[in-house]
Amino acid sequence: MSEGAALHLKGRVLAGPDDVRDEIWVVGGRVTFQRPTGTRDLTTVKGWILPGLVDAHCHVGLDAHGSVDAGTAEKQALTDRDAGTLLIRDAGSPSDTRWIDDRADLPRIIRAGRHIARTRRYIRNYAHEIEPEDLVAYVAQEARRGDGWVKLVGDWIDRSTGDLESCWPRGAVEEAIAEAHRLGARVTAHCFAEDSLAPLVEAGIDCVEHATGLTEDTIPLFAERGVAIVPTLVNIGTFPRLADGGEAKFPRWADHMRRLHARRYDTVRAAYDAGVPIFAGTDAGGSLAHGLIADEIAELRKAGLPAVAALSATTWGAREWLGRPGLTEGAPADLVVYESDPRADVRVLAAPRRVVLRGRVIG
Repeated sequence: MSEGAALHLKGRVLAGPDDVRDEIWVVGGRVTFQRPTGTRDLTTVKGWILPGLVDAHCHVGLDAHGSVDAGTAEKQALTDRDAGTLLIRDAGSPSDTRWIDDRADLPRIIRAGRHIARTRRYIRNYAHEIEPEDLVAYVAQEARRGDGWVKLVGDWIDRSTGDLESCWPRGAVEEAIAEAHRLGARVTAHCFAEDSLAPLVEAGIDCVEHATGLTEDTIPLFAERGVAIVPTLVNIGTFPRLADGGEAKFPRWADHMRRLHARRYDTVRAAYDAGVPIFAGTDAGGSLAHGLIADEIAELRKAGLPAVAALSATTWGAREWLGRPGLTEGAPADLVVYESDPRADVRVLAAPRRVVLRGRVIG
């Protein structure tokens, strides 16, 4: 928009679960609830308006083999943007994507630095692969490099047992999480298995990615401590294929992965019913394509989350959790417009009518 122009968004503005308005305006790239005066141009966009979607587990600058070039990272970010994802928590990447912050046409990114994994216990070329005695130092390093988050690999296949096993001794994790918190960073961890969860929560972790191993014993612990999960159900949907590929070498692991997959919806619903905070993430950027946030919300609905809860997991709730504003007075105008009510059918998220990023209509 030109200087002196304003954008008028009219229809139904879903600023929160109990905050539904008929209209808002964008002036100078920011949201206002007050009708502007003195503007030369006023463009009106009609529809159902949501805060820009959040993908809370996404990897820009990463593919199945490791770091990618800037051109590929740009395409990843643009794909997410065009799908309505305007805020990304990048849950681990070896690439330096700070240059994206200077691009007004690309989503905002909250980085967790590079993954921190046990030696030979994660995907090649992804992580710092270290031993427990170095964990505190590497957590401190990534806390300083990131944007308030650090990402651990909490469990992975152990070749000596042929199954998922925890990666870190309890004492090392406690010291590392305490150091991250001292530096003002929160800690999350990749976890598939059951046994890795309780020690991480008791050590003070803030979030767990995937969390397929949650059980009736650990769900209350998560709820009591307020530890969030990002289930990445579109990624968990790939478990049978992964199991088929690894069964000849690791049959115990393959069976375990299939069992985790089979109960994935029940696991997420039980966590929701217990009051565990749940946020939406796709795990895009490894083997998964970008732009899948609508699919993830549909998966959360299949798991039994009510529509408003599933929407909150990628809009106002996710933004509050990450410390970023939604559609509030004076907030940066990052929003998405849809043809119909996403509360009635979340599948409309797959087809944004308009994307507005930093006050600019993108599409």
